[in-house]
Amino acid sequence: MATNPSDIQISDGAKPVLVAEKISKWFPGTVALDGVDFTVYAGAVNVLIGENGAGKSTLMKILAGVDRPTSGRLLLKGVPVEFKSTREAAQAGIGIIFQELNLYPNLSISENIFVAREITRNGVVQHRRQEEITAKLLDRLEQPLTPGTLVRDLRMGQQQIVEIAKALSQNVRILIMDEPTSALTSAETEALFRIIADLKADGVAVIYISHKLEELLRIGDYVTILRDGKLAATAPARSITVPWMIEKMVGRNVNAPRHRTSAISKDEPPVLEIKNLTLPRVGSGFTLENVSLTLHRGEILAIFGLMGAGRTELFECLMGLHPEASGEIWLNGRQLLRETVRDRIELGLVLVPEDRQRLGLVQKLSVAQNITLANLNRLVTWFWLSEKREAEEINTMIRSLAIKTHSPKQSITALSGGNQQKVVIAKSLLTQPRVLMLDEPTRGIDVGAKAEIFGIMNGLAEKGLAVLFVSSELPEMFTIPDRVIVLSKGKITGQFLHDELTEEALVLAAGARQQTEHPVPA
Repeated sequence: MATNPSDIQISDGAKPVLVAEKISKWFPGTVALDGVDFTVYAGAVNVLIGENGAGKSTLMKILAGVDRPTSGRLLLKGVPVEFKSTREAAQAGIGIIFQELNLYPNLSISENIFVAREITRNGVVQHRRQEEITAKLLDRLEQPLTPGTLVRDLRMGQQQIVEIAKALSQNVRILIMDEPTSALTSAETEALFRIIADLKADGVAVIYISHKLEELLRIGDYVTILRDGKLAATAPARSITVPWMIEKMVGRNVNAPRHRTSAISKDEPPVLEIKNLTLPRVGSGFTLENVSLTLHRGEILAIFGLMGAGRTELFECLMGLHPEASGEIWLNGRQLLRETVRDRIELGLVLVPEDRQRLGLVQKLSVAQNITLANLNRLVTWFWLSEKREAEEINTMIRSLAIKTHSPKQSITALSGGNQQKVVIAKSLLTQPRVLMLDEPTRGIDVGAKAEIFGIMNGLAEKGLAVLFVSSELPEMFTIPDRVIVLSKGKITGQFLHDELTEEALVLAAGARQQTEHPVPA
């Protein structure tokens, strides 16, 4: 049986297993790390936090052999080491679970777990043996998945579980987890915490990165905070608080997003209206069943629900990705029938996807190219691209969304997660939408960046844009939405005005099975 995380306590005499001394890393035009010291203790959860761009991921890539430091050194059990590849780091017992998933969608779960280190006999891959080991790993993670399932058929949270299983399969002694719970349900998160407790009991050092600060204090033993590429603070987790962490992490006051005084006119017809939208599930049942809602100009409407509630599928239906869906979708008084994704974008409907790396950005392009990629037709006159107009549009978006980049020509991969999200939003806004949909817009970004994203959404609504966003984070429901609709198992189980929200009502509705008796009128 897995151990409860609170049952294991680190002793004051915990021994360092990995030490980073005066680590610096320079990129063209950027100092990512500046003389950072970081100590990792065996049998402990070593928390590393900081704003996006603070240098956390860069430091982890150095520890895992992805990058090499410009200066400084690593000591593994007191012996200087230098990793030239992830393979060398893995051979030394260091594994990493990246924030951005590194899976092959066309391969099965077991094939992904054993990719590049297949179990073979006489040159033949032992698929059955790999699937047996995978099944045990999935059972340990309390996931009822079939090892032969293709990764492309898994939702985001399940793909994250596969990444975790892959790391656990390598018998690591130092395990780096970069935002491991960002796409997990509460039940999956609890299962992961039990695994972490077992790893601690076995003497494994866990390096844990997350923006969920309360979560860190629950499972963490030591906390290290980076700010602007430098060491800002380090302390035992039991001696600090969330406000202390925010102060050290941000170095400034972070204004929590506030619900504005809404000026929605219900006298105007809704910009978006959905009537009895139903999406059948493969096999039997429904992914969405008789979902109806309205959205008005200048309104922010939140969709809350647990993983698997049908939230992402709702957005996919609105964008025309499920022709098998039935029901009515009205946009600006026009019923959408067989319009393509491009047609719907041109009519004023646009989506910022949950998986910004795979669906929102092109990794090989620059910041500027990503911003204008979906809008080049608006910048072309007589078959010629107006470079002046393009530059004006790009610079306007960078300024208005406060995208932190030293140049529009900078690679998109050099930006922090929060700034990458702003680029995806910028790309969407250049389509001149009437309805902006955002699927988990704050996933994997820090408290400061979250406040900025919500501030952007507030500002857009004040200018008359209709905003519809999805979140599985309960606190986000109490920030900026005018209304909150709860989905559970594909059905609307609750509707609440901002002033009527309570945590208890939201949680009950998220776990409900049928429509509440007295929903708030749309």
